[in-house]
Parts: sequence; structure tokens; C-alpha cells
Amino acid sequence: MAYLVAVLIVVVVLLLSIGLHEIGHMVPAKRFGVRVSHYMIGFGPTLWSRTKGETEYGLKAIPLGGYVRLVGMYPPDAAVGNPPARTWLGRLAKDARQASAEEILPGQDDRAFYHLSTPKKLVVMLGGPVMNLVIAVVLMAVVLLGFGLPTFTPHLAGVSQCVLPADAPASQTCTSSDDAAPAAAAGIEPGDTVVSFAGTEITSWDQLSGLIRSTGEEAVPVVVERDGELVDLTITPIVAERPVYDEFDEPVLDAAGDAVTEPVGFLGITPSREMVRQSPLSVPAAVADTTWQTITVVATLPSRVVDLVQSQVNDTPRDETSIIGVVGIGRFAGEIATTDGIDWQLKAASLLQMLAALNIALFVFNLIPLPPLDGGHVVAALWEGARRQVARVRGLPRPGPFDSAKLVPLAYSVFILLGAVGLLLIYADIVNPVQI
Repeated sequence: MAYLVAVLIVVVVLLLSIGLHEIGHMVPAKRFGVRVSHYMIGFGPTLWSRTKGETEYGLKAIPLGGYVRLVGMYPPDAAVGNPPARTWLGRLAKDARQASAEEILPGQDDRAFYHLSTPKKLVVMLGGPVMNLVIAVVLMAVVLLGFGLPTFTPHLAGVSQCVLPADAPASQTCTSSDDAAPAAAAGIEPGDTVVSFAGTEITSWDQLSGLIRSTGEEAVPVVVERDGELVDLTITPIVAERPVYDEFDEPVLDAAGDAVTEPVGFLGITPSREMVRQSPLSVPAAVADTTWQTITVVATLPSRVVDLVQSQVNDTPRDETSIIGVVGIGRFAGEIATTDGIDWQLKAASLLQMLAALNIALFVFNLIPLPPLDGGHVVAALWEGARRQVARVRGLPRPGPFDSAKLVPLAYSVFILLGAVGLLLIYADIVNPVQI
């Protein structure tokens, strides 16, 4: 049941994200006087619709996107000099211009999108992606400020009774021949909170861990809080071979795949992991970090698609960095909800964080400068504005609107390519899913 609920939450939030994305386009367009004839969530056959004012609102059968129809997206033939249609590409552009012109009601040519100034076109086109970014910021704020992040703390979850080798299996237990762990020998107990170590006030597990690892075999004073009281202890660390960790707290491996170790101070204590609420300043930092990671993925998207195709052709497992589609996102949500040993707060925070990352992906992906994505329309508007500015500086007549219908063949090609990649992702997520 939890699996199904998590999947439904993802579907609902995804549809809301799509709907708000389109509202981000529709609202400024209407405020600038453009007639918006359709506001649709999904593609394909219409399941439900209702006309309010001059706009038809509806839901379609395939919930993989949405659109708003802005009347007069392409300038008519007369506005761009009646270019001849000598090739099939020219005929596609001409057909697009004529279809766009037919949507303009008599006497309402001034309400066509192509009449907008460059700044207004940018506001309309960027409104959708920016709305996804706002959603991501809100979801990330809920996670970081409301739930917090799982963080290791100086509140101790366990105390080792003996010193075991770094490569000892998790099932290995202490024997009478093993040396006693320093923490247990000093009287530290599970549930204690380390308040100070060697005279230094402890504020985090990372700080305490660093102090312990840098000590030698010398007795140091330790203060712990136990049942609301401070207890003074003296502990003598030992120097033991322990794994080296990188900046992401992952063990560093050598060429053979074995953990790299180094001699460090060792006590034999295990931190607890708690949900710690973060500072409001952490929200923009987290959004910026996720956005940058998403940009790197989008920048390498062609190679990732090639890797995906190869994994399907060769029937090899996909690694954790493989791109996923809506099916994979839904499966991840279900697995998060049904994972044992994790409290509901961490599950909820993980699910919301994934949805925030999804909206950041929509923000970044839609800014790719190719039609029919929003970034393609942004580039067309910037090109039109640049031409007009150059003409103004040179004292030339103001040029007419940019013939954006010339980009229609490219838009069709990109649409077909994205559709093929989307179908490939659905297939791969079903038959060869990424394992987490």
C-alpha cells in the first residue's frame, strides 16, 4: 500500500508541476494581452475540458507534459516578406505561419504573440521554467527547514567492546583475546552525548571524529551527558588502521577495489543519525548544487543516451548514474516508501527531495536552446531583439519580426527525438531498471 501511495504522490506532484509550469506561461501572456485559446495537461485525446472566458482548460490521456496555445506564435506571411516555399522545409514553415494566422480572430491581430516586445516574450517563455524552479525551492525548504537532513551526531548509538580489524566482517564478534575498546574501558555507554573532548567543546560528529583520529595514545579528558547530568571521564585512545574517507564520506578505494587505510586514533564509538533541521541559507545552496549537478547531466545527455542503448543491446546492468524516466522515478518513490529500518520522516524528506530534483530537471531541461523547448523560443526572441538593437544603433529601419516558423522542421525533429528517448527510458526502466 505504501508503495502505491508513494507512486500516486509522484504522479500528482508531477501533474501539478506540469500544470504550474503552463500557468507560468499563461498568466504573463494574458497580462500582456495575448489570447490563450487552450490550457491542457497531457497529450493525445481529451478526457475532460471546460471553456472559461476565451480559454479551453482540459486534461488529456497521456500525462507526459502539457501546453498552452498562445495565439499568433508565428508571424503571418505578410509580416515576414511572403517568403516562397520552394522546398518541403519551406512548405512546413509556410503551413505553420498560415495555421497560426488562422487562429487570430478578426480585429485581434494586435493580440497575437508575435507582436510582443522581446522582454515580454522572454517573460512569457521563461515563466514556465521559473515556476518549476520556484516549486523546487519550496519543496527543498520544506525538506531542509521542516524535516532536516539525516546527520551523524555526537549522541552515541553504540560503543564497541573490543578492537576489531578494519576489514573484519560485520558479523564478527569480540572474543577474550581481543583488546578492549578504549571507549568501553573508560566507561562510555550507548546513549551518552559527547559534550567535550580534550578540552574542546563538541558541536558535531565530524568535529569529534576529526579530533579522535588526530590523537595519539595519550590520555585525554572527556565529558559526556548521561541522563541529563555531565560525567567527567578520562580516555586513552589507541592508534589503529582505519579507512580513509573522501569529501562525501565514502571510503577511498585503491586500484584493486580495497579500502585504503591509515593509522589514526580510535575509541570504538558509533554516532547516532538524526534528522537535523538546517539553516534557511542552506536552501539556496542546496538548490544551486542540485541545479549544477542537473546541468552536468544535461550537458552529457547524448553520451548517457548512448550508454543506455548499449546497456539494453548488451543486456548489461545500468549503473547508478544512468538517466531514468517517469517509470524509474515512480519505482524509486515506491522503494523509498517501503524500505525497512527508516522512519517516516526520512522517507518523506527523501521523497520530497526527489520531487524537488525533478522540478529542477524540468527547469534546466526546458532551457535547452532548441525548439519546441522553451529555451528555443527564448533564443528566437533574443535573436529578434538583437536584430532590432543593431538596426537602431546603425540608424536602419526597424526590422520586422523574426520568422520563427523556419524553426518548425527543427522543432519536429527534436520532438521526435525526445519522444524516442522517452520511450526508450520507459522500456529500460521496466526491463532493466537502475538498482538503488
